[in-house]
Amino acid sequence: MRAATLDFLYQLVRPVLFRLDAEAAHHATLAGLRWAEKSGLAALLTPAAGGTPVRVMGLDFPNRVGLAAGLDKEGSCIDGLGALGFGHIEIGTITPRAQPGNPRPRLFRIVERDAVINRMGFNNPGLEQALANIEGRKWRGVLGFNIGRNFDTPNERAVDDYLAGLRGAAGHADYVAVNISSPNTKGLRDLQQEDALRGLLRALKEEQDRLAQASGTYTPLAVKIAPDLDPDHVRSVAALFLAEKIDAVIATNTTLARGGVDDLDTAREAGGLSGAPVREKSTAVLRMLKSEVGDALPLIGVGGILHAADAREKLEAGACLIQLYTGLIYRGPALVAETAAL
Repeated sequence: MRAATLDFLYQLVRPVLFRLDAEAAHHATLAGLRWAEKSGLAALLTPAAGGTPVRVMGLDFPNRVGLAAGLDKEGSCIDGLGALGFGHIEIGTITPRAQPGNPRPRLFRIVERDAVINRMGFNNPGLEQALANIEGRKWRGVLGFNIGRNFDTPNERAVDDYLAGLRGAAGHADYVAVNISSPNTKGLRDLQQEDALRGLLRALKEEQDRLAQASGTYTPLAVKIAPDLDPDHVRSVAALFLAEKIDAVIATNTTLARGGVDDLDTAREAGGLSGAPVREKSTAVLRMLKSEVGDALPLIGVGGILHAADAREKLEAGACLIQLYTGLIYRGPALVAETAAL
């Protein structure tokens, strides 16, 4: 009954939100969730988290569905979002220093295709403020902390930014996600090339081990990759992930391709495409990864999930967890309940 009431309310407010600029609607939604949680309304309306618990990366997840990075970039709405029934929430991407991101407008809905194009550019408050934001949370699901490099840090020194993110997040978040696949920070995807990736992963694993020995707490590392890798590249990164003992892979980020929307004017906007048009491309990468790593490496499926059937497809392709973002914009909280029940 609570889930039905929450869905009804979302269907009422969605037309209002969709009349706003996409980024303004984004901020209004987060503000509304924060108000609902602080006022106690969220506790009255939201259902208990459903689904079957699962253990991944040595962590106990209440269910298989999580919120992908990019929605709560600051870690300032964890309690409000957690009330929707997510088993895990990934905040960020967080960079060592605060940065405003790319100029506006930088977020575009493609309503007729259930899609979004964004070129946000890692707008975030910086590591220190993000850590302060997450400390006061009440929600007790699994928290992921997505890290990246600052826009003005050259790739030759990118490892320093990622190490700073890992050091900051370890002990405060349950796992750390390494974002090397956003298309909206110039040159970032070059870190997916074999030599650069090997050096980055080795440095992160060494620091992960050092931090674990010092604190007694092991913080798993997941790596988020792009859907635009060709099969040979997928095979090479899979081998690296296994060799360097990465704890999980998130497949995938947004795509630079415009298949499924290329007949629309909005497709000319620069940035990463998410939502329904990326589903097949993302799932294909997921299947390729699974064929390479088998059961040796947990996979998290994200990209184009708008219905329970889409989530089931990711699980059948090899994912042990899934994440939502764009589907949540179009479907609302009902999608969380649908996918958590799988």
